[in-house]
Amino acid sequence: MMADRKTAARDEPFLQIGEVAERTGVTQRTLRFYEERGLLKPPSRMDGGFRLYSEDDVARVEQIKRLQSLLGLTLAEIKDMVEAEEVKEELRATFRPDLEVPVRIARLKKRIEVTERQHDIISGKLEAMEEMKRDLEERLERNHASLSELETQLELQAT
Repeated sequence: MMADRKTAARDEPFLQIGEVAERTGVTQRTLRFYEERGLLKPPSRMDGGFRLYSEDDVARVEQIKRLQSLLGLTLAEIKDMVEAEEVKEELRATFRPDLEVPVRIARLKKRIEVTERQHDIISGKLEAMEEMKRDLEERLERNHASLSELETQLELQAT
């Protein structure tokens, strides 16, 4: 087996595309689509060309699904969210307290920038959901008022 993207030092088992699809509840075609769109990094491959995925890849697919289903994010928004998490993780992994203050400031500004991007995406979705909620509440109010009027008419007809 070749592991061109993964380091052998991690000593983690690799999963084939069918196993990942079964575990995550998405199709193999969806996994390939995520890879094409840059949502998943290209997987390692066996000598025969079979895709090999790590537990990190499985976790990423689960994150993508959660963002799609819970937040209604588009694939482009999901990509932005996931990439921002990667930037923050890279900054965490390479943190050194002995870095010069200007370097630490630049790193912190980058962290703020990607977190603000995530915040903007979520805020946009929340605003759209709040607007939809207000519309539904107004419709419910009108429907309840109409129902009340009809029930009153029915009572008057019965007397």
